[in-house]
Amino acid sequence: MVVQHKRRGGAVAVVAAMAVATVGGCSGGGAAAVDGDGGAVRTGGSADEVRKAADTLAGARSSKARTSMEMASGGTRVTIRGEGGYDFARGMGSLKVVLPPDAAGEEEHEPITELLTPGALYMKNRGAGVPADKWVRVDTTTLDDGNLVTGGATDPLAAAELLRGADGVKYVGDVQLSGEKVRHFKGTTHIGRAASVALPHSRASLAAAAEGFAKDVVPFDAYLDEAGRLRKVRHHFTFANEGRTVDVTSTTVLFDFGASVVVQLPEEKDIYSGKVGV
Repeated sequence: MVVQHKRRGGAVAVVAAMAVATVGGCSGGGAAAVDGDGGAVRTGGSADEVRKAADTLAGARSSKARTSMEMASGGTRVTIRGEGGYDFARGMGSLKVVLPPDAAGEEEHEPITELLTPGALYMKNRGAGVPADKWVRVDTTTLDDGNLVTGGATDPLAAAELLRGADGVKYVGDVQLSGEKVRHFKGTTHIGRAASVALPHSRASLAAAAEGFAKDVVPFDAYLDEAGRLRKVRHHFTFANEGRTVDVTSTTVLFDFGASVVVQLPEEKDIYSGKVGV
């Protein structure tokens, strides 16, 4: 089974498509206080802190990042992992994304380098007929999911921008994350609502995702440190693929704030213009 996220003028099959082909199988607690309509959570902080997570990250400038994306369908699960850094001030990041064994139809696949930029995803070592020295460029505003899933890692800034549509925010309690105390919040976010208030660099991609997912409402778990910085966020997406429901859990962990992050975009001559296979 192959999943292809549609775009105007054709279909793009990228990292998640390779993994979903395998997924389908071809076969600490504190008292919870709920915020419903923008009011403050009574314990542990405010729902507005969650909704403004992207703004706080922009103020933090940059960080290192780890990502994981688990896809489940028909009793089969696969996980794609990534690691790199993100410049929140510029809205750009770089990740090395590792596919699970056999997800690309072979035992192992070299890590894929992904450059995340406003409106575009660049991938190197994409395979499937793409020359090793060439990059693939995808316009994320034309993808059904706005690249929240397709690239095998949710853009860290897009993950934070999604929280702008948060509702029913509940403070769960304080927990330890890498030896530091963070505050755990749960709730649901609405992709369409987030798109309507997102900053320009994320707005078009989120608007595309609002139309492409089977469900606009996305449950989340968010972890904020004492400075209000998003340290970890987990989103639960659902989309339909060839009549099957695919559940995707995307997790982003942010650390080492202020780290130097350099994103060098490829020159036009280094971008592959041929057909990309699965």
